[in-house]
Amino acid sequence: MSGNDVVLALVVVIALGFDFTNGFHDTGNAMATSIVTGALPPRVAVGVSAVLNLVGAFLSTAVAATIAGGLVHSQEVTLTVVVAGLTGGILWNLTTWYVGIPSSSSHALIGGVVGATIAAAGASAVKWQGLVAKVIVPAALSPLIAGVVAALGTRLVYRLTRDVAEDARTRGFRGGQVGSACMVSLAHGTNDAQKTMGVITLALIADGVLSSGAKAPTWVIASCAAAIALGTYIGGWRVIRALGKGLVEIEPPQGMAAESASAAVILSSADFGYSLSTTHVATGSILGSGVGKKGATVRWTIARRMAAAWLLTLPSAALVGALAYWAAHGIGGTGGVVAVFAVLVLASVAFFVASRHPAVTPENVNAAWTGTVIPEAAPDEVTR
Repeated sequence: MSGNDVVLALVVVIALGFDFTNGFHDTGNAMATSIVTGALPPRVAVGVSAVLNLVGAFLSTAVAATIAGGLVHSQEVTLTVVVAGLTGGILWNLTTWYVGIPSSSSHALIGGVVGATIAAAGASAVKWQGLVAKVIVPAALSPLIAGVVAALGTRLVYRLTRDVAEDARTRGFRGGQVGSACMVSLAHGTNDAQKTMGVITLALIADGVLSSGAKAPTWVIASCAAAIALGTYIGGWRVIRALGKGLVEIEPPQGMAAESASAAVILSSADFGYSLSTTHVATGSILGSGVGKKGATVRWTIARRMAAAWLLTLPSAALVGALAYWAAHGIGGTGGVVAVFAVLVLASVAFFVASRHPAVTPENVNAAWTGTVIPEAAPDEVTR
């Protein structure tokens, strides 16, 4: 293998690694409310979500096309740029997962790629109009739209079922939650797996394997689908806990309304090729379900903390992507890319080890919220 072949292979490995982190970082978008209301047991929920993410990845490639050609000028992108961009996305994902903040994996990836591209070729290499129209505007509007839809849906379902006994209503909406959560998982696979497909396609174009404007090959689609499904099955319990317990005390009718709103917004955006943040949509929907239920507890302090992380995601990942590019370029050649890869692996291991002390698991993910993502209750005191 030539040095260039080694770099291309590392690009694919790192891209699939990002897809894996995307899966466990975003599992809560689909399943947090179903887990917290008891509609699905935690391990069953992540298993179902993994299968549907796998299926969803094959349904569309519109978002992949946006990533591959709609954000940066592909002729200015090198394999080193792609490696650096992915490094920025992965490290931001791991940071926010560790502290239990459901930030956007999509924006982490885009920020990393844009930052590395600017470091390599200057700001003119970025398609700013596409970035604003396809990423920033949807990022601002999607949580508001999802929140309004979820609030109206929550208010409607409580009004329509006000004469139904509470036990019967709870059982009925738990069943409905299973269906709506499945739709969100399918939508997540349709939207998020494509982003990594787009990055790998961008790398293949940069290396001359594909021509400019080419679509993602079948092997890219299949490998990205498998990576995000595996990550989803692992389960990002820290983020699941933050979304399910930290924002709103959710009942089954709220959960179904939130999930239905999320699925509708995500699937609509995928059809138009918008690189939407499923995290923004899911968080907006959950907050909307709290607003829509009279007397519900909504923790706005947690919501503001999440919103601050959203604002930091693009610039922070861009900065890390730029630093990674400068480091790789400074060392030079294949050795520079290998050095960045080694640092990324070491950082990933460090995050994993730190997350185990103490760990958030399927057994304690539903412990009473005490202001932190780390449960304080003992495992035998956890309520489901």
